[in-house]
Amino acid sequence: MSTKDAPQRAATAIAGAPPRVLVIQAPYYADVVGGMLHGARQVLEAAGGTADVVDVAGAFELPAALRMALAAPGNWDGYLLLGCVVKGETDHYDFICDAVCQGVMAISAETGVPLGFGLLTVANLDQAIARSRDDGHNKGAEAAHAVLGQLALKRRWAL
Repeated sequence: MSTKDAPQRAATAIAGAPPRVLVIQAPYYADVVGGMLHGARQVLEAAGGTADVVDVAGAFELPAALRMALAAPGNWDGYLLLGCVVKGETDHYDFICDAVCQGVMAISAETGVPLGFGLLTVANLDQAIARSRDDGHNKGAEAAHAVLGQLALKRRWAL
């Protein structure tokens, strides 16, 4: 979904206890990821939720950190991954983006854990900044809506 046609969403109603979400972020581009985190926190707080935040070195570490978090005794209701990869002059971008997306998808499909995936994969920093602003098109906020929607389904189906 592109940023321009993304729907404006209201806070997701979550039955049961207030949601506790673990945010795993790769703040390599600190201003961009910080903006995404701000958007995500707004959405989570509007739903009555809270967020614990941990940092990893880069986007490549997101799937492994998610796997570790799933094994940890944190008792989180859902997980939100935030990061940004900007295309450079080499193939590194393609390898990192593919590895991270495949790793996250494998964990998601295997576990069914409520997950929001907010990894920006952009051609330049201007595109990343545009997707991390506090203007209604924040990809961190969109990822927070996704994790809350998945959590609502999990609770609805008593999983």
